[in-house]
Amino acid sequence: MTLLAATATTTAATPNTTPTAALGWLILVALGAVLVWLLGYAGACAATPFGPCRRCEGHGKTVKPNGRVKRWCRRCDGTGLRLRLGRRLYNYLRRLRREGTR
Repeated sequence: MTLLAATATTTAATPNTTPTAALGWLILVALGAVLVWLLGYAGACAATPFGPCRRCEGHGKTVKPNGRVKRWCRRCDGTGLRLRLGRRLYNYLRRLRREGTR
């Protein structure tokens, strides 16, 4: 009987973990993080379906380098807001279901 590390135990001090077990935990943690992010984004889309326009940065107009207003933003029609991607997807699925059950 061989004693390890000057102790009275016959087993190694480190657990015998395989790389597949570690990979399984990593995948599980990654899926959990994605699920938390997805629920947070769905909540954001439900609470505030509109986000700032990326082209005009939410101002509703494009500005010349000298500070004067050039024109209203064509992407958001001058509102400074755009519909979020998640809300667009929700509206599409809701419309698809409504038209399919008529």
